[in-house]
Amino acid sequence: MMLINCPHCGPRAQSEFIYERTVDSVPPAGVSNDKAMQTLFTRGNPRGVDEEIWRHTFGCRAWMVVTRHRVTNGISHVRAVGPEALP
Repeated sequence: MMLINCPHCGPRAQSEFIYERTVDSVPPAGVSNDKAMQTLFTRGNPRGVDEEIWRHTFGCRAWMVVTRHRVTNGISHVRAVGPEALP
């Protein structure tokens, strides 16, 4: 099991979090519907480091971006995003 270091609650078990998607699979505002659908639903699953969006659903409910290696599950960085993120 992975430990994810929540920016608000500290290290917590992966079971408290829900994986949403990779950061690069979020379409930018104003993009065409076809491009948005392609970005949302046509994506690869590369090996290596990737930025992923997670939510601490069974904790503080905050959203965060987790930088994780897809093969080793090693987490190198976690940052809060959304309204809960502190400047």
